[in-house]
Amino acid sequence: MINDIQKTAESKMQRSLEVLKENLAKVRTGRAHTGLLDQVEVEYYGSPVPVSQVANVTLLDARTIGVKVYESNMSAAVEKAIRDSNLGLNPAAMGDVIRVPMPMLTEERRKDLIKVVRGEAEDGRVSIRNVRRDANDHIKKLLKDKEVSEDDARRGEEAVQKLTDKYIAEADKILAAKEEDLMAI
Repeated sequence: MINDIQKTAESKMQRSLEVLKENLAKVRTGRAHTGLLDQVEVEYYGSPVPVSQVANVTLLDARTIGVKVYESNMSAAVEKAIRDSNLGLNPAAMGDVIRVPMPMLTEERRKDLIKVVRGEAEDGRVSIRNVRRDANDHIKKLLKDKEVSEDDARRGEEAVQKLTDKYIAEADKILAAKEEDLMAI
């Protein structure tokens, strides 16, 4: 039973790291990539949808994203959504394509992005700790119901703590790599 709890906790902690990596990938480093617009949502017939569902998002060059809207009447809404997305982007419509140039990152903007990245990393660590808490609560419930011995429960909690330490260290490594990437000119 305790092994099942540990395996479940490990898979949830692994998922927390994957979510952290996905969230950090959205923070731009000065290079254009289409994933940057993944979290930008546009109002489409009354419901918010990702830009990628109403437009074709491509790279025009290393520093410019091209957004070709499927329906021409959505062009202004997509442009506004990108501008209001808090990514610091300034799209410009050129015919049927919206060009989104990547501005150079200033030192101040880099520091702001590092704060955002650290916040995302902290959210990832909190998620991992929540998994630990849930696993320990489950082990304590098994102990209370006398389904496991006190020694087994203690060993189970120690194993969950080791998993937690391992995944938090991994989250810190991911954060350090992203900070280094942001500060590279």
